Amino acid sequence: MKNIKIINLFILLGTVLLCSCSTDFIEEKKNYQKVDVEIFQYESLAKNYVDYLYNLMLPNGNVNMTMWSKSATDNSDVPGNGNATIFTKATDEVAGEVDINKVWSEISPLNNNCLKSLGQPVKTNPQNDAYTRIRYCNLYLNNVDKYTGLEEDFKNQLKGQLYFWRAWQYFELVRLYGGIPVVLEELPLTADDPINQTPRSSAASVIDQIVSDLNKSQTSFQNARPYTAEDAGRITAAAAAALKGRVLLTWASPLFNRTDDKARWQRAYDANLEAYNVCLAAGKGLDADWQNMWFKDNGKESIFAFGFNNFAANSGMILKNNHTEYETRSRVQGGNASITPTKNIMDAFPMKDGAPYNPNGNLSHFYRNRDPRFYHTFAYNGSIWPYKESTNFKNWTYYWFPFVANPSGPKIATDAPLHTTGIYLRKFANNTSTNTNSYRNNGDDYMEIRFAEVVLNLAESAIGADKLSEGKGYIKSIRARAGVTNGDGDYGLASVTTRDQHFAAVINERKVEFAYENKRFHDLRRWLLYNDDFGTCTRLNQTPIEGSRRQGYYTFAKRDASTFYTGFADPFKGSTAPVINRDATTYPSGVTTYAEYVDYLYDNHFEVVVKDDVDATGYTFKWYNEYYFFGIYQNLLDTAPYLQQTQGWGGSFIPYN
Repeated sequence: MKNIKIINLFILLGTVLLCSCSTDFIEEKKNYQKVDVEIFQYESLAKNYVDYLYNLMLPNGNVNMTMWSKSATDNSDVPGNGNATIFTKATDEVAGEVDINKVWSEISPLNNNCLKSLGQPVKTNPQNDAYTRIRYCNLYLNNVDKYTGLEEDFKNQLKGQLYFWRAWQYFELVRLYGGIPVVLEELPLTADDPINQTPRSSAASVIDQIVSDLNKSQTSFQNARPYTAEDAGRITAAAAAALKGRVLLTWASPLFNRTDDKARWQRAYDANLEAYNVCLAAGKGLDADWQNMWFKDNGKESIFAFGFNNFAANSGMILKNNHTEYETRSRVQGGNASITPTKNIMDAFPMKDGAPYNPNGNLSHFYRNRDPRFYHTFAYNGSIWPYKESTNFKNWTYYWFPFVANPSGPKIATDAPLHTTGIYLRKFANNTSTNTNSYRNNGDDYMEIRFAEVVLNLAESAIGADKLSEGKGYIKSIRARAGVTNGDGDYGLASVTTRDQHFAAVINERKVEFAYENKRFHDLRRWLLYNDDFGTCTRLNQTPIEGSRRQGYYTFAKRDASTFYTGFADPFKGSTAPVINRDATTYPSGVTTYAEYVDYLYDNHFEVVVKDDVDATGYTFKWYNEYYFFGIYQNLLDTAPYLQQTQGWGGSFIPYN
């Protein structure tokens, strides 16, 4: 999406929102005193208006996309200033204490565990929050036919994008709060105006509105002017179809579907099958190059992407750099190593033949014969992890004891400060990236919806609709694309026979395929998997997150197979290393390749143990079932007493009906 650079953002603000206005238009749109009727009459201004909405919806520059969501950043008194990491840290993907994974004395709309993402109290000057973005959509959709001077095909192109964005924003809210107010008109910016007092709708009504908007988006695109090359990355009919599939899968999931209504699963199946076919017809599909699909602008796998650019600081253009690779790379490579994958997630990756990994086996063999995605997702001790300035860089993350072998005592780390989990996130890191400007100028987009999700959404909804073999077939296609071998004739899924086993298989596949893609938090919530209070952990053979600790690996240096190394010098660095040279060019007898040499080092000079100091001492993950649907925080409720408070947060509103 880097082609949509919002280059004219400041021009837009100057010419569209702050220009002289039509008196009649102002009188009718009293709440938008500074919007000019000409945005409905001139293509350049209309396009700038939509570009401005993209700018409000999408991430800012220099963000870490593995732990970002607009709803998380909106969780603040000042929208956009919230902690973008809260949802990811409320999973097993990374460690860290945040407001929704720790102990509270009570669940209360006064506490910070009550999200503020729903929006801010009504103000004369609206901030960039959820309902402000919805207002921008409503304003244009409700007036473009009335005031328009635009060609019909161009107008449909605009409508297709705006219907999508309104649906997108409502979906972000409904999956956090359940039933919410549905506002389809641009309302006055006065809290005490009766017309502004819209009560919460049922969740079913919100979902139906979202689906209606996405259907309108698809229909608009069918009659729209085709995009040109400079529009690459804009919302398409395929994106609208894929989002509809995601929405209806969520509606069919246990979070909302407490009675396992098969009609909902069938509805989700129909929508996702449509999305699958629409995407295929648009030239989309599974990219055979799993490792590098992230670096292809608007590539085969990309259905809906968040765009970044690689403009130079002195180019005069608006910089929007992707910060992710900087935060994944090690400090030795010029990154800051702030993303620390957990053993909990690594254990989910199966073996090369698709069989489950045994976390109780030999820990020093944790990296051997794993699913190919394991090696593309993680960089571990001894793995080769290139970048432009070092095309054969070897990632060393071992530790040794300066005085006495004591895992709880003083330790020295090779090349860098102690790494939190001993494992780096390799996903999204390009082997040809330069560390100039700290990897920030690679321009890589982030695929928010990619074709693999469409496939797994279809798999899950097929299983829900009792089409088990079809659902398994889609999971197998994901594994086959990744390079999993077919040893049992079923890509490791031969023992999967029941409906719940199929559900478990697709949940586990999502955990692997979408690791660090901002999907885990919502998958855990929609399947009620944070604890076993609803029985879904038992049903799907999942380990509850509540009560757990996020863990990593210590890889300790040894003189030989039975003796830990102690001393101050790095035991393996250089030709005069005290034990053995990790970069040797002449290998021990029977060893002919570097891969075999790494195995030799692990068998003879490394010992891997569980690193249980990733989370703070005494901390265990705490989940409250009230987080499946968040309440309305008190400051907002005080200005909107007509809103019913959520059940569990001091109110009686049932959020999932």
